[in-house]
Amino acid sequence: MRISGTHVYYYFVCKRKLWCFSKAIRMEHLDENVQLGKLLDESSYNRDSGQVMIDETVNIDFIRDWKVLHEVKKSRAIEEAGIWQLKYYIYFLREKGIAIENGIIDYPKLRRREEVTLSESDVARLKEVMADIEKITTQQKPPKLEEKPICKKCAYFEYCFV
Repeated sequence: MRISGTHVYYYFVCKRKLWCFSKAIRMEHLDENVQLGKLLDESSYNRDSGQVMIDETVNIDFIRDWKVLHEVKKSRAIEEAGIWQLKYYIYFLREKGIAIENGIIDYPKLRRREEVTLSESDVARLKEVMADIEKITTQQKPPKLEEKPICKKCAYFEYCFV
């Protein structure tokens, strides 16, 4: 299975959302928050080349000098997921022999940046996460619903609660 950055992001957001995504149950295209995030991503940092898709697996917002990855996020509401997504991108590219030094999460609306590095312990954790992603995505049924504050703004809200 090819694990994308979205898989890693959803793993940290919601295991049920991850399962739905892996089964091609896609609700994001209907969600206003997702559309706003895409618009922000497209309109920010125009001076940099657009998104870079690598091996049809990871879609990086932009790269500077093939050393620093940048990921654009709308808010810090799910910051941990964004950090691990970027760590996964760094790991993925290093595994391909590209010497990525670090990553930066850009929050244009907040005028903030968060530097992200990848340690050996992060690599070990990512390997555990990837194994767990494979386990979750091969299950016949979705994981049990875990209600969280972010559920109210989730593209999958109706799937889970209606």
